Amino acid sequence: MLTAVRSLFGLGAKSQPAPPAGRRERIEIDPMGTVVYAIGDVHGCLAELRAAERRIIADAANVPAQRRIILCLGDLVDRGPQSADVLDHLISAPPPGFERRSICGNHDETFLAFLDDPHGNMGWLEFGGEQTLESYGIDLTRLSRHRSGTGGLGEITRATVPETHVNFLRDLPVAVRFGDVLFVHAGIRPGVPLEAQDDGDLMWIREPFVSQTNGLGLTVVHGHTPANEPVFAPGRIGIDTGAYATGRLTVLRVFDGQATVIG
Repeated sequence: MLTAVRSLFGLGAKSQPAPPAGRRERIEIDPMGTVVYAIGDVHGCLAELRAAERRIIADAANVPAQRRIILCLGDLVDRGPQSADVLDHLISAPPPGFERRSICGNHDETFLAFLDDPHGNMGWLEFGGEQTLESYGIDLTRLSRHRSGTGGLGEITRATVPETHVNFLRDLPVAVRFGDVLFVHAGIRPGVPLEAQDDGDLMWIREPFVSQTNGLGLTVVHGHTPANEPVFAPGRIGIDTGAYATGRLTVLRVFDGQATVIG
């Protein structure tokens, strides 16, 4: 069906997702008196995200922190069924007594690349983008059969996706420093000073990050590389448990120098 869509809109052969452009913000949060609840890759799974926030609220009642932050580690969209609703939820007011933040993942960046240049980023459709379009009510099968009067796919998508969603994704930071803990989507390049880390690596890297210690004296909390269970390895904690396929969305509490998975 995607081949038919490419042909219909004159977009040619399959392309690969575009690499990220520019440099995103990197922020620091003082760990004193603050608890961070990191959530793994949401991927359009609204029910699992809501359930994770309920677990966080219950857990936080027993944590003596003055500041409580819910932090999604990126890949908010694609693959799961409710990407548009997930973005609506994350833009809305957080639970009382909490802040809610998110980091940019490679899928979030690739969605933006498609919005900016559909012709050059059709690979996104097979990267989970088809499900994202469906969450906005864009039916590719219908468009492939009834193009009359619809205009190009890119124009339809840009006209349908709310500007609030686009601005939210464009403004996402790429890293959050929390004392000796670094929250990113994918990881870091071992041995490279933090200020010299490339946004593309922070959003896309797997090797050599997952098999080597980072050499920076940091614990990197990340998603991007899925596993059946959270991974505690030297210098890193991976919390992508494949929510869109497994229904398991992991939450990691980081408080007072301790990192704990909450159920």
